Amino acid sequence: MNTKLIEERLADPNVKLVAVTKKHTREEVDELYRLGVRTFGENRVQEFLDKYNPDYDWHIIGHLQTNKVKYIIGKVSMIESVDSTRLAAEIEKQAAKHNLVQDILIEVKVSKEDENKTGLPADELDDLLAYCDTLEHVRVRGLMTIASHSQDPELNAKEFDFLHDLFEKHKAEREHFDFCSMGMSSDYALAIEHGSNMVRLGTALFENA
Repeated sequence: MNTKLIEERLADPNVKLVAVTKKHTREEVDELYRLGVRTFGENRVQEFLDKYNPDYDWHIIGHLQTNKVKYIIGKVSMIESVDSTRLAAEIEKQAAKHNLVQDILIEVKVSKEDENKTGLPADELDDLLAYCDTLEHVRVRGLMTIASHSQDPELNAKEFDFLHDLFEKHKAEREHFDFCSMGMSSDYALAIEHGSNMVRLGTALFENA
């Protein structure tokens, strides 16, 4: 474990750390918890269910199929990857069954490098937010994005600025709109410089310092 990085990230009150545990064991998750990490992110529902510990705070951060929503409602505090009205509607349906309000982030596609990359096109954000505003059991807490896999920091900086500008615009219009989730192991420092207050770190936490 990179204990130095873990301590550094936990010491920053302005940026929430989500430890990405994809392909790591329950024992490794427990070790992160012992070191002070409290929030964990999983990409796949089945892998999340295999590791689920109700004492830990969990986020789903990967692309979520509507038929998998029923397995995670009541177990995760945040779904970070909502990118369609269809998915939002299913979250509303399942959250209503549990009589709870599910916090979500809307994933916005900022990268132009891959047409198949998940995320909502930015020009559709207003419509999805308006739809979510009509839902009783879904609460939008902010925005999330995945930047281009690029060796050009200027490109990534522009992408982060673009998402942060959208975040600030809608934050001014909504209650509870408080998370701008940007940055992973390869680009989290740049993301923080450009306004991120939630980072999703996996590889960087598990490598030796």
